[in-house]
Amino acid sequence: MKKFVCVNDYEEQALKVLTPLARDYYKDGAGEEISLKLNKEAFNKIRILPRMLRDVTKVDLSTTVLGEKVSMPLGIAPTALQRMAHPDGECANAKAAEAAGTIFTLSTISTSSIEEVAAAAPKATKWLQLYVFFDRNLTLELVHRAEKAGFKALVLTVDAPSFGDRRNEMRNNFNIPLHLKYANIEEYSIRNNVYNRPIHKLFDKSLSWEDVSWLKSQTRLPIVIKGILTVEDALLSIKYGASAIQVSNHGARQVDGVPASIEVLPEIVQAVEDKLETYIDGGITQGTDVFKALALGAKMAFVGRPMLWALACDGENGSKDVLEILRREILLTFSLSGSNFAASGINVQVRRWYIPNRPRGNL
Repeated sequence: MKKFVCVNDYEEQALKVLTPLARDYYKDGAGEEISLKLNKEAFNKIRILPRMLRDVTKVDLSTTVLGEKVSMPLGIAPTALQRMAHPDGECANAKAAEAAGTIFTLSTISTSSIEEVAAAAPKATKWLQLYVFFDRNLTLELVHRAEKAGFKALVLTVDAPSFGDRRNEMRNNFNIPLHLKYANIEEYSIRNNVYNRPIHKLFDKSLSWEDVSWLKSQTRLPIVIKGILTVEDALLSIKYGASAIQVSNHGARQVDGVPASIEVLPEIVQAVEDKLETYIDGGITQGTDVFKALALGAKMAFVGRPMLWALACDGENGSKDVLEILRREILLTFSLSGSNFAASGINVQVRRWYIPNRPRGNL
C-alpha cells in the first residue's frame, strides 16, 4: 500500500475498496447535501493569523476534558456500523484511541458491544453515545452497562428523533448486512421480537428537555448533549444539567440546509461562557481545522468519517496512523502559528472573512 500522508489519501482509497452499500452509507448526507459540502467549505473560509517570534520549542497539545487528561484536543466521534468497514470495527478504533491517549465514543448502534469495546481497549477513555428509546428500560440498561464497563460519559444525541432524508440509502434499500448485528441491542431485539424493525423506529420521538433531567437522575456519569446548533439550546443544556455540549449537525445527515458546526460555534461559546465545556464535530479533516475550532472556542474536536476511511484501508493500523497524522498536523499548526499549549488561551487569532464585523476567535 502506498504511503498515505493525510486524511484525504485515506478517503480516496476507502471509497475505492468499500462495498457500494457501505460507501454510500458512510459518505452521504441528507437531501441535496448542501450542508455536507458546507461542513468542509466553512473551514476553508477561516484564516489563521500567526504570531511571530514566540518560543515554540515545546508544544503541549494535552488538555483536560470532563476531568480526564487527554494527549491532544482531538477525539473519535460516534459512527454507526463500523464493521462494515473492517471486521474489527469499533474495537479497532477504540484501540487506536487508547494508543493515542484520547477519547473514543461508541455509537449506540454499533456493531461491537459495550463490553467488547471495553475488553479491547480497557485503558482508553471511552464515552457512550446514547439514543433514548421509547422503551426507557432499554435506555437504562445501556447506561448501566456503560457504567459497569468503565465508560466515562454519556453523549446524548438530541438531533435524531428519526433519520434524515438520506437518498442513497433509500436507493440502495439499505439494511444492516446479514453477517452483522446491532450489538448493543441484540438480546433486547430477540427478546421483544423487534429484530427486523428499522433501528430508528425504536427511538423516542417525544424526547424533551425534561428527559435530560431524568437521565441525569439515573446515572453518575456526566452528560454531553450532542447536536446543538443554536444559542437557545446551548443555554437550555446548562439549565437542565449537562456537563458539556457538542456543536454538531450530525455529519449533515439529518436536515439539509442547516449551518456547518464551525459557523455557529463562536456565538454558542460566547453565550455559554465557562458554564460547561463545548466540543465540535463536522467537516474536520486536517490539523488546521482543529486549530481553527480551538481558536473559536471549542475545548475539543471530534472526527467521525476519517476513522471509517482509516478502518477500510488498514484496520487498526490505519486508525492509529490517521490519529498520528492529525496529531502531527495539529502540532505543526500550533508551532507555525506561535502557540505552544492547547489549554492556555494564547493570543493567536483566526478571522472569519466571509462574515464581516464578527469578533475574532483567540487561541
